Amino acid sequence: MIDKNLVSNLYGGITAAIVALPLALAFGVQSGMGAIAGLYGAIALGIIAALFGGTKTQISGPTGPMAVVASAIIAGEIAIYGSLEAALGTIVATFVLAGIFQILMGISRIGQYIRYMPYPVVSGFMSGIGFIIIIMQIFPFFGLSSPNNIVDVVSSLGTIFTSMDFHAVALAIGTIAIIYLFPRITKAVPSTLVALITLSIASTLLELQVPIIGNIPQGLPDVHIDTLLSMDWHHPMVIIIPALTLAALGAIDSLLTSVVADNMTKTQHNSNKELIGQGIGNTIVGLIGGLPGAGATMRTVVNINAGGKSRLSGVVHGVVLLIVLLGAGAYAKLIPLPVLSGILITVGIGIIDYKGIKHIFHVPRADAIIMLIVLILTVFVDLLQAVAVGMVMASILFMKQMGDTAQSKSSSNTLADFHNINPLADEKDIIDEIKDQIFIQHFDGPIFFGFTSHFKEMMRELPDVSVVIFRMENVPTIDQSGMYAIEDAVLEIEKKGILVILTGIQKQPEDMLRNIRLIPNLIEETHLLKDFKSAILALKNNKLEFDSSQKENKSKILWRY
Repeated sequence: MIDKNLVSNLYGGITAAIVALPLALAFGVQSGMGAIAGLYGAIALGIIAALFGGTKTQISGPTGPMAVVASAIIAGEIAIYGSLEAALGTIVATFVLAGIFQILMGISRIGQYIRYMPYPVVSGFMSGIGFIIIIMQIFPFFGLSSPNNIVDVVSSLGTIFTSMDFHAVALAIGTIAIIYLFPRITKAVPSTLVALITLSIASTLLELQVPIIGNIPQGLPDVHIDTLLSMDWHHPMVIIIPALTLAALGAIDSLLTSVVADNMTKTQHNSNKELIGQGIGNTIVGLIGGLPGAGATMRTVVNINAGGKSRLSGVVHGVVLLIVLLGAGAYAKLIPLPVLSGILITVGIGIIDYKGIKHIFHVPRADAIIMLIVLILTVFVDLLQAVAVGMVMASILFMKQMGDTAQSKSSSNTLADFHNINPLADEKDIIDEIKDQIFIQHFDGPIFFGFTSHFKEMMRELPDVSVVIFRMENVPTIDQSGMYAIEDAVLEIEKKGILVILTGIQKQPEDMLRNIRLIPNLIEETHLLKDFKSAILALKNNKLEFDSSQKENKSKILWRY
């Protein structure tokens, strides 16, 4: 009898590979190294990260953020050396060193600190990446070669309409339309693959004169050890700084995807092991001239939803792409670049964090400012600098918040303390018939980005109860990360049919939760009690009920391709 997990892992891996194929080709073209580089990266990283990483169901390969940074590095090196061939040694060395840096991050246990990334920084960063991808595809959308950077693209927009190719525009629009409309017919086949195949065939049969991928090397890749050894190391910082940028970005991208996988599978990833696996994979990817990558959210979600449960699904994903590499090059070269442009535009649209943008006028002003600054710096300056500036600003603003809190309430704790031990005086007299059905969650101090990960872990380990009471009496403030942590926790708790009650909530936290409609969409007005005693009295008298039909799931995952 065939193991059910074996079948589901095979199906998950095959489905993820089908989704990954057009994206790998598109990212490879976008990078400037060619479609084959994207395919090499998806195969090598997909297999190696699955075998050695710390997230069992994660699918890895070239992603939007990594492709954006790699493209900038490649363009910079080509500008210096004059051609891709001349710059290849520096590019390979940069990618290999980025992988080595990731391995060192994992060995030194840096991965565990990624959890402290504030939501506004993540939101601004991801939205910035989305805008970069969209802007860089404007010229290919019209069948034209794109300038190498955002500023040049924006300044050259006026030249598009004098030389645009209407056939290319039709293909790009058709691609976007199929990607968004085909799922209404069926979701059994990925709409991205449908768009890629149908429009490539149509373009070939109609003999449309639009730019195409062109020749793709057949067979297995070359190993560029000789190229690496012949490198000129007289200016090492030219390689080290870009490699650090890639390594840090890949770490953030992968571990954020690992968190999404944890939430879906109710498991816990090993962040440091994940970095080591990603590092080994990217080191080998660099050696074979591939495009570096990271854990890919959309492909990971597809894998899990299709049945992927273990590392086998990731390996299968890579093996399927390897089979494609060995047999489909003659057909892949006919893919029109406007079709890949349409695919990448939908990728960019999917990466933008609409939840964060939607709430920009409803979250704390400091969080909104941080998100906007990180977004602008990401698009127009540098991704790593954007994250660094955002983290510094978030830390400074938090320290100010702590100082203000200490002055207004000298007896309160300066950090949030999550616990369900040492009951307070008013908790010792809970009547026997309900006390075993209640989980009491104390919050002592502001709920902010530094403690949201710990809080989520505690909520995942919630015991079998009927009611969860969040005691908010000692919470003077809550930031955007804290709001979304509460939102995610309430959604998960109420999916289990457990009643959530908030007691003693202060004005600022209540205003913030109302601004994003968590109250009353997820937590009803009747489930806000002025104090703990009122909550117990209401439970005793059966005045509170849980009605899942009234809940509106307003949460949104950051979908990273």
